[in-house]
Amino acid sequence: MREEEVDRLRGVVRDCVSKHLYSSAIFFADKVALATGDPADIYMQAQALFLGRHYRRALHLLSSSPHVLLQDLRFRYLAAKCLEELKEWHQCLTMLGDAKVDEDGNVHAQKDNSAMYLDKDGEDHEINTTAAICFLRGKAYEALDNRAQARLWYKAAVKADPLCYEALECLVDNYMLTCEEESSLLSSLQFGKDDRWLSTFYSCLIKKHDKEHVVEAKFRELERETCAISSSNSSFGHTLRNNSDLLACKAEYYYQCGEYHKCFELTSALLERDPFHLKCILVHLAAAVELGHSNDLYLMACSLVKDYPQKSLSWFAVGCYYYCIKKYDQARRYFCKSTSLDGTFPPAWIGTGNAYASQEESDQAMAAFRTAARLFPGCHLPTLYIGMEYMRTHNFKLAEQFFLQAKKICPSDPLVDNELGVVAYHMKEYQKAVQWFEMTLDHVACSLSEMWEPTLVNLAHAQRKLKRYHKAISYYEKALTVSTRNLSAFAGLAYTYHLQDNLDAAITYYHKALWLKPDDQFCTEMLTLALEDECRGTGQRR
Repeated sequence: MREEEVDRLRGVVRDCVSKHLYSSAIFFADKVALATGDPADIYMQAQALFLGRHYRRALHLLSSSPHVLLQDLRFRYLAAKCLEELKEWHQCLTMLGDAKVDEDGNVHAQKDNSAMYLDKDGEDHEINTTAAICFLRGKAYEALDNRAQARLWYKAAVKADPLCYEALECLVDNYMLTCEEESSLLSSLQFGKDDRWLSTFYSCLIKKHDKEHVVEAKFRELERETCAISSSNSSFGHTLRNNSDLLACKAEYYYQCGEYHKCFELTSALLERDPFHLKCILVHLAAAVELGHSNDLYLMACSLVKDYPQKSLSWFAVGCYYYCIKKYDQARRYFCKSTSLDGTFPPAWIGTGNAYASQEESDQAMAAFRTAARLFPGCHLPTLYIGMEYMRTHNFKLAEQFFLQAKKICPSDPLVDNELGVVAYHMKEYQKAVQWFEMTLDHVACSLSEMWEPTLVNLAHAQRKLKRYHKAISYYEKALTVSTRNLSAFAGLAYTYHLQDNLDAAITYYHKALWLKPDDQFCTEMLTLALEDECRGTGQRR
């Protein structure tokens, strides 16, 4: 076969692959490889076999050239990918060779085999092959339930090449790192001179619990950088500024801030444009549960089960619908089905625990939360919910320990500070409670939504216990600006005025509280006392 014919057939193979005509690609690649015997053509044939799902045949072809397999990293990586598809995880790790990784994600080869980590494709516009190998190691270890090693290899993959987004996605979505570890990893990455926008994008992915002005500044910085890029490449700048991943990231941030309406509006708009964006769908489901939008949950669950019956997200959506309409047995059943399809899907474990907790089945709830805490060491929510369960059963000391553990995992989540304030209040440590509640509001002061109204009321209660009546009144009034129908705020305000002997104001607010709940025993009794005191005072003045 002449060289010109070989070149033409190589072009045919590449074109068949691009058109997904894999049988044709395999047919012509076989002829080219037989004619030349060139390792590059053998590799092209193996690639065609892999894409055509002929994994055993591709593996046999690669293994038939042992010398090349040992020397060329691409051959070894493709052979390991075949073993991955065959679910032969131990053999996959063996194929990738001996290497160790330290806690910082630095790789150390056990043998002096430089070819093992020689990057054949190391051009600026390509993903480093070493990073792909580290990522594949992580996947193999995760499949073998060795999540500690998987975490280290995912870190190694991102450090080897920050463009290896899949590795960072596994670390973040599976909560393998604490907030501090995520920040440390991000600061250690070596981005290229044209990849500053990517560094900012990654920081937006992990900085969801930081102070509002910090997170908002990150989003603004990313938009500014894309504007700067747009001066030379207008289409890229515009597209990235309205990118689905960035908008989904913003929606998740709004959800974690308690801005559920804003989150739901953003996810609804995004799903109209990109209805199968699974990360956005997950945030959309969570916001819909918080807002009680059962119709939206029902429609979304039906759509997901039809389109993705084998995905855990689909059955999680069904569980969310039943949870929203308070049918907790059915919710629990579908959350459990979600975990059986994918045991590493964090929301399903947390949903299972919450469904049990809603029925006051603490033991089962604790078991689900403990499983989640073990599987996802970087997620503070299971530990937080364990603390809430202990607090519900009035075991305040244990609750405080778990809240502090949650704070260690995620120091900047205001919800943890709020729960620490509540447990301190129950333990009659009012000064400590004030400090925790003030720390909570310090994180959310710019955007106080109804979610944080109980924090204001609790802070006012704690100030009242410390006999700081003027401060207590100011916080009660601030709570009423957030929610005008809060019984606890009206009752607390009335009682504080009563303690100051301001009977007119006390009686007014007792009446407002009773208007919201006419059978409230505390307000009824205290109103009677206030009216009696008022009558006695009027009689004495006469």
